[in-house]
Amino acid sequence: MEGGEGGEVASAAAGPPAPLEWKFSQVFGERTAGEEVQEVDIISAIEFDKIGDHLATGDRGGRVVLFERTDTKENGGNRRDLERMDYPVTRHPEFRYKTEFQSHEPEFDYLKSLEIEEKINKIRWCQAANGALFLLSTNDKTIKFWKVQEKKVKKISDMNVDTSKAAGNGSVASSSLSSGPKQCLANGGYADRSYNCLNNDLSFPPGGIPSLRLPVVTSSETNLVARCRRVYAHAHDYHINSISNNSDGETFISADDLRINLWNLEISNQSFNIVDVKPANMEDLTEVITSAEFHPSHCNTLAYSSSKGSIRLIDLRQSALCDSHSKIFEEPEAPGSRSFFTEIIASISDIKFARDGRYILSRDYMTLKLWDINMDSGPVSTFQVHEYLRPKLCDLYENDSIFDKFECCLSGDGQRLATGSYSNLFRVFGCGPGSTEATTLEASKNPMRRQVQTPSRPSRSLSSSITRVVRRGSESPGADANGNSFDFTTKLLHLAWHPSENSIACAAANSLYMYYA
Repeated sequence: MEGGEGGEVASAAAGPPAPLEWKFSQVFGERTAGEEVQEVDIISAIEFDKIGDHLATGDRGGRVVLFERTDTKENGGNRRDLERMDYPVTRHPEFRYKTEFQSHEPEFDYLKSLEIEEKINKIRWCQAANGALFLLSTNDKTIKFWKVQEKKVKKISDMNVDTSKAAGNGSVASSSLSSGPKQCLANGGYADRSYNCLNNDLSFPPGGIPSLRLPVVTSSETNLVARCRRVYAHAHDYHINSISNNSDGETFISADDLRINLWNLEISNQSFNIVDVKPANMEDLTEVITSAEFHPSHCNTLAYSSSKGSIRLIDLRQSALCDSHSKIFEEPEAPGSRSFFTEIIASISDIKFARDGRYILSRDYMTLKLWDINMDSGPVSTFQVHEYLRPKLCDLYENDSIFDKFECCLSGDGQRLATGSYSNLFRVFGCGPGSTEATTLEASKNPMRRQVQTPSRPSRSLSSSITRVVRRGSESPGADANGNSFDFTTKLLHLAWHPSENSIACAAANSLYMYYA
């Protein structure tokens, strides 16, 4: 993509890129065998910053943990210096723990008699400034704007005490009187006149004070301090499912089941309601908002998905209240395929814009779909995530797993996409022209352990004038490629792709796994 037209022609002639071979990089919070996971430690949000030098995670206990990249800093210097050292420039990203802070606390809504849990639903990085990091975090009801900055900590390192004359420094250390015939007080009076109003234990030794004792303050130590700059509260009647920064750097949106609000980062006491799908009579409610995101470069455009499987594109220039969309993306239902579960599994749990803003990736329960914003007749490609679960939809409905909300992500170059599944598995698909890449990876130190050896080739659907591709991975019913039965209690809901490199961070319960290719 970077080589201009000639590079694109060459890559097209060479065919699709080879499937990536993923390797384990790091794990934070690894569990020992048989260790019980505490509910509050389960990771509920993951987000890289725009450059990829920082990673943030949020958990069900309301904490935000920050990690910083180390492989670029430790090897220091610019490219020329590295070449002179004959050091390989292309190293995979390595991160280390930076700091953590308590973002949200459990609350109680007394008007509605509802507990508001502290779980972090989403984290979004904002523009860094003056060496400080800024980010937004939200639970079900309240959004907070955080500033994380290094502060010099002033500490008393030592006292300039003469050890040979250290006796009796308790009562007179606070006094700054000088000895002499007339002992002047700080307020201009004289010591002999004010003895009457001082305590009896404040007596001065004959001959004056032997040595002056002052603390020496140093600021050699630096600590990272997280400070909540603003709190955006009381704007949502329903649970917040999304927050998204605008490319203008000044505004962001927050979405709940029925409304999307537009905020200015500097103003926390008011927001503007731009989408409201709440009907006059709640019995007429047929769909809810499930996810919303701003376009990466057009500050007037945003998209939101619904529980009916549709994505609406809205333009803030058209009207102040954007209840009417400028475009809608939905796939027509195949005749004869309707069942009790059709609407449930059609609900979109997450949408993401590609970095160039041309494509939208959506995740419903069974599939990933890639949409071209210039083509609203249907998705460009559909990727089957875990088709082998279709016969088990009854069981998944009974144990509520069918309502799990899986996230999705795209690579920085837009050539691949990823999403999670059950048994701590996640899938990576190639979405370039002609690509058949469909990799199954496990969130463990051996990610390729459950790799599907022979992914079936894409089957093409000719239902539209534009060819759409349906790519399938392993489809062995009820088991993975190795015949292992699936565990619906271990699910990989949250993952993020590094913005510029082939590196994925994913959450398996309380553990953060990182992989590179």
